[in-house]
Amino acid sequence: NIRSLSKADLSDYINTHYTAPRMVIAGAGAINHDELCSMASEHFGKLPTSPQGSVEVAMDPAVFTGSDIRVRFDSMDKAHIALAFEGASWTSEYAFPLMLMQAMLGSYDRASGMGKNVASRMCQEIAAKEAAHSISTFNTCYKDTGLFGIYAVAPDNKLDELMYHVMNNLVRLVHTPSDEEVERAKVNLKATMLMALDGHSNIAEDIGRQLLTYGRRMTAAEIFSRIDAVTTADIKATAAKFINDEDHALAAVGGIHELPDYSWIRRHSYWLRY
Repeated sequence: NIRSLSKADLSDYINTHYTAPRMVIAGAGAINHDELCSMASEHFGKLPTSPQGSVEVAMDPAVFTGSDIRVRFDSMDKAHIALAFEGASWTSEYAFPLMLMQAMLGSYDRASGMGKNVASRMCQEIAAKEAAHSISTFNTCYKDTGLFGIYAVAPDNKLDELMYHVMNNLVRLVHTPSDEEVERAKVNLKATMLMALDGHSNIAEDIGRQLLTYGRRMTAAEIFSRIDAVTTADIKATAAKFINDEDHALAAVGGIHELPDYSWIRRHSYWLRY
């Protein structure tokens, strides 16, 4: 744990992972490229090209395991819940469909100015039933896997209803997502991506992240083209692969005495249709 960490542990970590091939120096704005290269060479030119001892760190393939961790406090009148399914890596063919699914499920906060007037069907249902104080969808990508799911803060006596609406809307993407939902999500995702590039620091971060994940920087036009290429059928196929009858990981803390158990949630990860 963190209390047992020593200076030697931190030094070993830096010497192992902070190598030249694993780093990107990016700049944006009024920058002279030759000057930036000169400064990078001066300050970072002596970085090692391989870990200390010339032993590369072996990266085993990620393995997703269905799991359930709950910390119950009956003294709390709220519950914090994170529910996740295995997602996709940055370079997966499913990366953009999952981004659109995240936009389709959306987010809601009862303290926001929009109130219950949100576009997401899941959030509309949860807002109408007052089943959560806030809820948001997350889609986290890693090198060879990812996490897709929801995070919610809800009253302790509304958890059963909350989980019903969450699971029903997750599985609904497998069967009945509408073309209108998909098109709205495309516009939303494009706007979100452009707003995330507001400022030189954000642009520099985007350049670095894309070089590390894709090996190059995609233009906004290419990203938009990839988004536009996703169809409703692709959303169904992606949801079927990652959500339909799949294991999940759940972490919950607070007043969770009414939170359905793992088997209930697992059973509601699919519909029985004849």
